[in-house]
Amino acid sequence: MATQRTTLAGRVLVAPSVLLLFLWMVVPLAMTIYFSTLRYSLLDPDSVAFIGVQNYADFLHDPSFLGALFNTLVLVASVLLISVVGGLFVALLVDQPIFGQGIVRLMVIAPFLVMPTVSALVWKNLFMNPISGLFAWLAKSFGLPAVDWFTNWPMVAIVIIVAWQWLPFAALILLTALQSLDEEQKEAAALDGARPVSYLFYIILPHLARAITVVVLIETIFLLSVYAEILVTTKGGPGTATTNIPFLIYKQALLNFDVGGASAGGLVAVILANIVAIFLMRVVGKNLEA
Repeated sequence: MATQRTTLAGRVLVAPSVLLLFLWMVVPLAMTIYFSTLRYSLLDPDSVAFIGVQNYADFLHDPSFLGALFNTLVLVASVLLISVVGGLFVALLVDQPIFGQGIVRLMVIAPFLVMPTVSALVWKNLFMNPISGLFAWLAKSFGLPAVDWFTNWPMVAIVIIVAWQWLPFAALILLTALQSLDEEQKEAAALDGARPVSYLFYIILPHLARAITVVVLIETIFLLSVYAEILVTTKGGPGTATTNIPFLIYKQALLNFDVGGASAGGLVAVILANIVAIFLMRVVGKNLEA
């Protein structure tokens, strides 16, 4: 009887927070679904009309949609590849006993703590500026022409900026997993005369498999919503060369003032993100079970 009372009291105490969380999630989603069924333009807010799924059809048939979807996938895949491979290399490097190891680790993690907007501004003005940037100065020092990154290689520039932010996260997770490697395995490999490549592929990578899958899952979810770096640097251009799904929704909402179309685009993005997340969760689950 006492146990039942304790359980009931616990449920009563938790109920307000659960209800608040439920409302915090459901109310915005319900409003987005509602607006997605309306022809609602901020340029003409008085002529609101119900049009059903027309906004979804218009968004999916937008000439920029397939390009934005392709750019989103390229951005996610490229940043994942760079951050995981680079993060593994950095983790292996930082794991070595070196002088000032604590300071080095802090410096490695630092880029992850920089806000995306600030990071994009730093790269745009200090590194990739074709006139006064560091890369332009290095190119001129070797007698090479300066590269206008955001005109000639816009997607490469965005990938570099975003990967610079997320590589420390991958390095931190992989370094934590690397430090849990059994010392006896290391000693056995050293006694058997294992070469560095064999040691990497047969001991390090199998041990880091779970950590790598977790890094891929978490980064993918966040990379699908990259927006600030594109807004600050290229604004989706030149043309639509760097327009991804989130930026396409931004253009629909704040440049075209189409609330209905932007709401439909937001729900399409949520569906795509959930499809990717479910797929990755299954992959992660199988890896963890193994």
